[in-house]
Amino acid sequence: MLEWIKSINFNPLEFFSLTSIIDIVIVAFVLYRLMLLIRGTRAVQLLKGLAVLVVATAASSLLQLYTLQWILKQAMTALIVALPIVFQPELRRGLEKLGGGRFLSRQFGSAGEADIETMVSEIVRAVRILSKDRTGALIILERATGLEEYIDTGIKVAGKVSGELLVNIFIPRTPLHDGAVIIRGDRIMAAACVLPLTQGHVSKSLGTRHRAGIGITEESDAMSVIVSEETGTISLAVEGVLSGGLDDSALADRLTGALHPEKRGNLAALWTRR
Repeated sequence: MLEWIKSINFNPLEFFSLTSIIDIVIVAFVLYRLMLLIRGTRAVQLLKGLAVLVVATAASSLLQLYTLQWILKQAMTALIVALPIVFQPELRRGLEKLGGGRFLSRQFGSAGEADIETMVSEIVRAVRILSKDRTGALIILERATGLEEYIDTGIKVAGKVSGELLVNIFIPRTPLHDGAVIIRGDRIMAAACVLPLTQGHVSKSLGTRHRAGIGITEESDAMSVIVSEETGTISLAVEGVLSGGLDDSALADRLTGALHPEKRGNLAALWTRR
């Protein structure tokens, strides 16, 4: 046995070449990004259920429970077909992020720096008034992912962003107040838009307005500015994460930092610190 062990020529460099290390790093990075993509979504619970099925199939095979093993194998076969449908939102988000590079994504409405500063200032001014009067509002800011399908559900406005116009849109018992405003660049594209509600677990204290604001950020890279009708609290939703209790300066800083193309890469770090 000792002679056989000595005869084995183990060279670590043969197993861990530069190519292998690069391969491992790329796979690890892809898995890490996939984990970030599904974090906080229904996919986490679905993956747990899938893991239970895999373990149950292995256990039935080990214990020679042939009937149960056959049923589980059929279920696994059906799941292979169903997975693309079940994970459709996550697959959509992943492909949008993959195509969201500098060369493939369009910048925020082609608005210049001065236009962005003015637009953010007008939004913050409107939100301040709405919050003070405790008037509910939902303002969606389109970024790289187009929101045309949601714009079509509302009433077209195509007006330049201004604090007065935003405040008037959300006045209670008016035709446009019930729904979301969608902004592209420095233009209000539509009002009274219908948005998808989040499918994640959120506080029961949050109403439909907050759930819709979170839901659209799960389906796209848009940002949602939400004013609570009950408390007047200002919140901002990005990538399915809701941050509440913002004041004017905090909201302005976050919107400006996220909408400037050169600062967009720092948004994740900003959100993590929050």
